[in-house]
Amino acid sequence: MTKDKKQSDNLQVIGPSAYISVAGHDDVPAKIDTGAEASAIWASGISINEDGALTFCLFGESSPFYDGKVIKTKDYKVIVTRSAMGQEQVRYRVFIPITINEHTIRVLFSLADRSRNNFPVLIGKRTLKGKFVVDVSLPNIKYSPKPKRRGRLDLKLLKEDPQKFHKLYVKK
Repeated sequence: MTKDKKQSDNLQVIGPSAYISVAGHDDVPAKIDTGAEASAIWASGISINEDGALTFCLFGESSPFYDGKVIKTKDYKVIVTRSAMGQEQVRYRVFIPITINEHTIRVLFSLADRSRNNFPVLIGKRTLKGKFVVDVSLPNIKYSPKPKRRGRLDLKLLKEDPQKFHKLYVKK
C-alpha cells in the first residue's frame, strides 16, 4: 500500500458541493472547487474603520442567509487578485471556522461579492488539502440560487411595482 493510499484513507470524502455551517448559519451551500487555489465567501458592506479594523457582513441583502450582523476584526490580510479577464482587485482575507459533514475547520476566506455566483461559498484546494478527498461522482447538493435574469426587462413590472423592478434588475 502506498503512502498516498494510507493518507487518503484518513481523509473525509465529500462531493462537488456540500452544505456547510458558518457563523451561526446552517445548510449554507458551498461549491467544492479543486481548480481554485483559495476559498471565498460572499461578504458585503466591507470597510475599514478609524481604528484599522475590518468590518463586514456575511452574504448580501438579497441572500436568504443575510442577517445584517456586522463582523469586526483586526486579524485580516490583504491580497491583490487578478480575474480571468485580467482585472486586478484588492480583497481582504479572514479566518472563519466552518463545519463540513461534522468536521470543523478554520478557513482563510477571501471576502468577495458572490451575488452573481451560483454558490455563496467556494471551497478551494488549500482548504481541502490534507482534510478532504473530493469524489466528483457523488451527486451535487440540491440548491436553487435565486433565478438569474434572462431576456428582456419586464417593463410591465416597472409600471406596476417600481420598487420590485429595482430590486430585481438594479439593486445587488
